[in-house]
Amino acid sequence: MKLLNNKVAIVTGGSRGIGEAIALKLAEHGANIAFTYVSDGSAAKAAALEEKLKAFGVKAKAYQSNAGDFAQCEALVNDVVKEFGTVDICINNAGISKDNLLLRLTSEQWDDVINTNLKSVYNMTKQVIRPMMKAKSGSIINMSSIIGIIGNAGQSSYAASKAGIIGFTKSIAKELGSRNIRCNAIAPGFIETDMTGYLKEGDTADKYKADIPLGRFGSGENIADTVLFLACDWSSYITGQTLSVCGGLNM
Repeated sequence: MKLLNNKVAIVTGGSRGIGEAIALKLAEHGANIAFTYVSDGSAAKAAALEEKLKAFGVKAKAYQSNAGDFAQCEALVNDVVKEFGTVDICINNAGISKDNLLLRLTSEQWDDVINTNLKSVYNMTKQVIRPMMKAKSGSIINMSSIIGIIGNAGQSSYAASKAGIIGFTKSIAKELGSRNIRCNAIAPGFIETDMTGYLKEGDTADKYKADIPLGRFGSGENIADTVLFLACDWSSYITGQTLSVCGGLNM
């Protein structure tokens, strides 16, 4: 059973890792996909993913767009509405980390993380609510992190950006609930992606796994399944919530 037939979804940071898994999962369930990437070096991978998505029989298009830039987000959403007709689902997934102890953390590093992780959520949400309000329907899903809930030494900028997403999500859910627009967040734990490759082996991996009740790292598929749930009608009475997908780390 396809849960998202003919819906239109935007996935920021969709060319790799968790974003790629999300795009593939939603396309598998019938959604037309617009996804973004930032660097020229990701263009070939984005083009390959576009073809994979189209193989599900849906419409798909890659856009080179920086979610941390307001003007680029405005142009992106305008282009998507023109090309696809509307926006039903927005997954604010774009994110980076620049880990450093506060004593060594530069203002430039702080700004980069806040702009990419938090300001991007404002930028995209500001734009997608217009077609959603017109349709009186929509689901916005913001990618937070378990680190935004529990904090972590050396990740103050990342934790602040991800905690900010949770507060933003709750506020937008209250603002837009009367328009039948839902807004929820997902807080992944340690997920195996290229960003967390350093955690896979040796003593570091064992240390983190020892703190996880399920005793293992999660996968992009675990996050994509949660996104699918929040995007479809199965979660039609859920808004303003943060779902921790962390193997029990946040108990």
